[in-house]
Amino acid sequence: MTVARRAGPPAHGVPNTGQAGDVRGRGPAAGRLQGRKKYERGGDGSGNRAAARTRRQRGYQWEDTLVKRFNSSEGWRAFRLGSPSTGLPDILAVNPKRGHLVVIEAKSGSGTALSVPAEQVERCRVWADTFSAFKKRHVILAYKFISKKRVGTAEYRPRELREFYKVRGHRSKTTECICTYDGRFYTKREGLDSDYRVPVRGAECVMPFETRQPAEAVRGARIIF
Repeated sequence: MTVARRAGPPAHGVPNTGQAGDVRGRGPAAGRLQGRKKYERGGDGSGNRAAARTRRQRGYQWEDTLVKRFNSSEGWRAFRLGSPSTGLPDILAVNPKRGHLVVIEAKSGSGTALSVPAEQVERCRVWADTFSAFKKRHVILAYKFISKKRVGTAEYRPRELREFYKVRGHRSKTTECICTYDGRFYTKREGLDSDYRVPVRGAECVMPFETRQPAEAVRGARIIF
């Protein structure tokens, strides 16, 4: 006579079969649930793509705003040159009567610090050097801190919108340039630790149009357009 044995727990190391009643199974329903959780976490890359798209839109809007401000100022003409992939600065602005040429790299974001990489500063410097017919050539790094601060994934807190316009001489040594929300300006010293920052004072300038610069930022500005 054959005695039926009661089915015990699966042996150690034996994969689960996904039969009915096994909540850990990998049937179609479980696969859909895991896929949905992965999407919600952004594990499929959708979250990263959305964040990158938001950053690009902010950048385009900031550049467009600057061009419009220049073009509404007497004697100035400004042009948006294209995306970073073209190897061109963001904006070129000129005032032929006064002999001014301004090459601009624009940054906008929700963080507490915004950075312009050294290679982007360098391409602005090269463009400024190219137009030697203009006696007054400047590289301007235009930073915009939007009116909400990012404190976590898709989490923000309201804050005051601020703008800063930092002059980087077209003959200055090319380094990464960082501006903080309180207006402090730094460069990164070459060959040292990546976190080593060199303070730069007196870099703020007064633009030829109305801005959202804090009043204390423009006191003692060395360049006034």
